Amino acid sequence: MILSDEIYGEFEVDKVLEELILSKPVQRLKGVHQGGASYLVNEKWNVTRFEHSIGVMLLIKKLGGSVEEQIAGLLHDVSHTAFSHVVDFVFDNQDEDYHEKIYRSVIRDSEIPIILGKYEYNYKDILFDYSKWTLLEQSAPELCADRVDYTLRDMFEYGQISIEEVQEFLSNLIVIGGKMYLQSIEIGEWFVKTYYQEVIDFFMDPLNIYGNDILAKTLKISLAKKIISLDDFLGEDEEVIYKIKSSKDNEIQCLLNQLHQNVHVIEDRIHYDLHRKNKIRLIDPSIFCRNELVKASILSEKVRSMGNVANEKAIRGMCVKIISN
Repeated sequence: MILSDEIYGEFEVDKVLEELILSKPVQRLKGVHQGGASYLVNEKWNVTRFEHSIGVMLLIKKLGGSVEEQIAGLLHDVSHTAFSHVVDFVFDNQDEDYHEKIYRSVIRDSEIPIILGKYEYNYKDILFDYSKWTLLEQSAPELCADRVDYTLRDMFEYGQISIEEVQEFLSNLIVIGGKMYLQSIEIGEWFVKTYYQEVIDFFMDPLNIYGNDILAKTLKISLAKKIISLDDFLGEDEEVIYKIKSSKDNEIQCLLNQLHQNVHVIEDRIHYDLHRKNKIRLIDPSIFCRNELVKASILSEKVRSMGNVANEKAIRGMCVKIISN
């Protein structure tokens, strides 16, 4: 199979990856939006978990990662529920890790173990110990394929960065001991800025906060009234929406009617209608400088300042005033 990605280019992938990509669990991710309710209030905010999963796999391949690590990258988000992290708001899960809690059961109940076994891979060895996949996952504030891809992909798709900037960043990546680092503090400053455009400016955009809040309320009430069940979250976004709409429940219909493309909201820290805090996400990549790894914040006042501002905004949260819905 030849895959063409607008960020990483064209790659031929191994047969096992082709079969996994075509499997039902991975194909389902085409119907799961990364931004939760974002696509319901802004049609341009429509990146899916499938695009991200393919991207993570290809970035690992581009950096020389093994087929096993590419498999782990492709499948790392396969347990994300419909509407991604909105389910965490439904369950008041501040760690935003519901998909991780159900990951093993989703894998076991799918055809993934059979596909991997066909190619003589043990699914538990590859998928149940991510500590060995250091290109795929690193604890914040370091870089990893997951963190890098969703930042580049969203910000490129939403017009915040150019493909030339993306290519310059990718060409600056270096792998040391199975982990990714940067070689230039200037590129480090660019990525830190871009990352905060993603996790602060986009994730905490008042319209995003509003959409996810209304949708979370809708889903919570739908669960309480047994209109949907937990199993429905393992479907696609639009399948869940259709089931909720079909209920004809007045309270739920009223909430759903507040999710559309013409909603107008603003940030207002005094006269606000809703307030939400997201998980705090900070970045401080190490730079390979003079044969040693040095935190970007040590080399750059800009990085220190951006980190402080981002931390303050994340702790404060977003106060949203609804102008019209």
